[in-house]
Amino acid sequence: MKKEDYKKILQELIENIDEGVYIVDKNGVGKFYNNAMASMEKVNMEDVLDKKFHEAFPEFHVGDSTMFKALIKGESTIKEQQTYKNFYGKEITTVNSTIPIVVDGETVAALEIAKDITDIRKMSDTLLELQKEAIPPGSSKIVRKDNIKRYSFEDIYGTNPAFSQVVQRAKKAADNDASVFIYGETGTGKELFAQSIHYGGKRKEKPFLAQNCAAIPESLLEGILFGTSKGSFTGAVDREGLFEQANGGTLLLDEISAMPYDLQSKLLRVLQEDYIRRVGGTKDIPVNVRIIATVNEPPAELIAQGKLRKDLFYRINVVNLSIPPLRERKDDIPLLAEKFLEKHNKRFEKEIWMVSDGAVEKLKAYDYPGNVRELENIIEQAVSMADKEHVLTEKNLALSSISRKSRQQDKTHEINLPLDKYLEEIELRIIEDALLECSGNISRTAEKLQIKRQTLQHKLKKYKINI
Repeated sequence: MKKEDYKKILQELIENIDEGVYIVDKNGVGKFYNNAMASMEKVNMEDVLDKKFHEAFPEFHVGDSTMFKALIKGESTIKEQQTYKNFYGKEITTVNSTIPIVVDGETVAALEIAKDITDIRKMSDTLLELQKEAIPPGSSKIVRKDNIKRYSFEDIYGTNPAFSQVVQRAKKAADNDASVFIYGETGTGKELFAQSIHYGGKRKEKPFLAQNCAAIPESLLEGILFGTSKGSFTGAVDREGLFEQANGGTLLLDEISAMPYDLQSKLLRVLQEDYIRRVGGTKDIPVNVRIIATVNEPPAELIAQGKLRKDLFYRINVVNLSIPPLRERKDDIPLLAEKFLEKHNKRFEKEIWMVSDGAVEKLKAYDYPGNVRELENIIEQAVSMADKEHVLTEKNLALSSISRKSRQQDKTHEINLPLDKYLEEIELRIIEDALLECSGNISRTAEKLQIKRQTLQHKLKKYKINI
């Protein structure tokens, strides 16, 4: 193909992708500006092409410009949030990647790829303002509306020995300020434990804030956690993040493994140094925040998959709580069913006095992929749909089609291995879990596994586990 053919292909490619593309020459003059970028920034192409980038966007300070960094300093900027005004004064927010184009050691152009997140940023600003409204300036207490539930250990029900051990460990955690790492499948009650630890400790009069790390786009999560500083980008404002809002209290980071890997390293630095720096800011702000983090998958697997930084896990995993799934504590089902029955009787104004033995047996025979939350939903549905009966029977119960059968099929698939390989996989999983619970300490891990230290070291070498 001819050179002109390649150029035509490149132009068509750039013009038909969803991201905005802006290319300037070594003098900063716009040479290419696709329709996606024009639509995003609400400007006409003639307002940008053949003009220097700082003339096309006069409200944008050159020193804050990623184009300036690329052309003058030869620095790349990857996925950086920018808020600025376009040629007509319209404020927009984008996530930009800007790279210098270098030929024979000389920067000949700069390429910028951008994604519009203006609406998402407005949503995050609203979220932060709503969080802030809960904490009046100068007040140590958090003001809550009546419909916001605060949980305590009195709301945790269960007598199963393994579960009771976790509850006792959580109560001890409430007496200190150590970071807490909670593992539990979806629906096991991780936030219930987190709130109970907070409201059962000396920080109970201080804020308790929670953020689901999977619910916010990664481009905005850093600003939500650490706040933003005016001047970091044109249009940015000084705004406290969750760390500042939770100062003196507790911050729950739910699904922390969903946090971008690079941001996990910044969080680790905050936990080590006890200060934050707002996005774009230069001032170090001291913070005193207790961190409780949760995951719904085994930490060892998340670390192996590269979703959770090992060093961050060890830093937070001072107190480790592993909540048993409901299928492993079915002896608690009658008690839980009774509590949920009492709760939803009041809600739906029903008079169902008890759960029949047949209904209890049916509940115990189910596997609960959704755990305690699913059990409550089953009882809630049964109570809401009941007529005038006073006993909840098995005919009132509607169980999900996701049952023990599918789980057993998964186990059968796992066992379709040579016995020695299957046993090695089990041993490897047990060793990894023990190492994580003991924060990588060889002696404590060997003691927990009830084997000699030398034996453990031999197994670590066998399975190529580096500590």
